[in-house]
Amino acid sequence: MTSDETKRKLREMRLNAMVEILEVQEQQPEYQQMDFEDKFELIVDGAYARQQSNKLSRLLHSADFPSIEPALAEIDYLPDRKLDRKLIQKLATGNYIREHHNIILMGASGNGKTWLANALGIEACRQFYKVKYVRLPELLDDLAVAKHEANGNFHKILARYKKVDVLIIDEWLLTELSLEQSTYVLELVESRLHQSSTIYCSQFAPDGWHNKLGNPQIADAILDRIIHDAYPILIQGDKSMRERYGLRGDSV
Repeated sequence: MTSDETKRKLREMRLNAMVEILEVQEQQPEYQQMDFEDKFELIVDGAYARQQSNKLSRLLHSADFPSIEPALAEIDYLPDRKLDRKLIQKLATGNYIREHHNIILMGASGNGKTWLANALGIEACRQFYKVKYVRLPELLDDLAVAKHEANGNFHKILARYKKVDVLIIDEWLLTELSLEQSTYVLELVESRLHQSSTIYCSQFAPDGWHNKLGNPQIADAILDRIIHDAYPILIQGDKSMRERYGLRGDSV
């Protein structure tokens, strides 16, 4: 039996999972027949698996996904949707994150942009990348409030978004932006350039973004930093996924 003092030291070292697995072993006779090396290996394997599971749970929680149900394995590749299975399988490997490339998801409302973006984000979490989901209006509000505060929070907020490995921006350029808002977007995009990956969910192709961004020079600068290394995915369909399955929100 492991002494209480040893267990106390393990807990003090924040190895609670090892203590719990030790106590399970002590209560089950089959473990008593095993030698120390085998028992220790099971303890380490169990503690490691629990640590990884807890890490994944924290990443999923901090990502603020609308739902953690989407999964790339559940994509419906209906012919009329014209989804590129090979491309999505390639993105599932996470290489685009390691290469700091972007993804542009385009399609009409209800065609599954948000669902697919979240499925990609959840897969990134499973590979232990930091992910953040945000709607563009909320992101702009966040930056605007920080910009007008006197304590320099704007750069802190910008740095927080910069540290995210995969940033999912939903409702991208759904409405026209003011000059001030376009400047915020440029600063955000610039801060993440060649550092991380962003998934843009838009009802419009990049050709239509200029009109939404207002200032032509700022628009050129933003597009140049986004589309050069981006994977464009157009989600088509004769019917929206809501009509097809009667579901609330986007789905794929």
